[in-house]
Amino acid sequence: MYLVGFLIFGLVVGFIARAVMPGRQHMGLLATMLLGVAGSFLGGLLGNLLFSGRWDHPSTAGWIGSVLGSLLLLAVLSRSRRPLFR
Repeated sequence: MYLVGFLIFGLVVGFIARAVMPGRQHMGLLATMLLGVAGSFLGGLLGNLLFSGRWDHPSTAGWIGSVLGSLLLLAVLSRSRRPLFR
């Protein structure tokens, strides 16, 4: 049940990140969900690096860290020349 909840959380975070990011992103539901999940881990990693100095304990971030991580990941992906999620 935890995995299903985390995937739904990733979908919501991915939708929020896509809504905040200007421009049009060509992503389906699965890509949006993966964006949110990866952004949550990226936000947790950056939070650990900034506040505790540990990078070797992977964790997920809360809502704000997850959205910020997803935005960062989406910005990096949108800089590529070819669309990745078409």
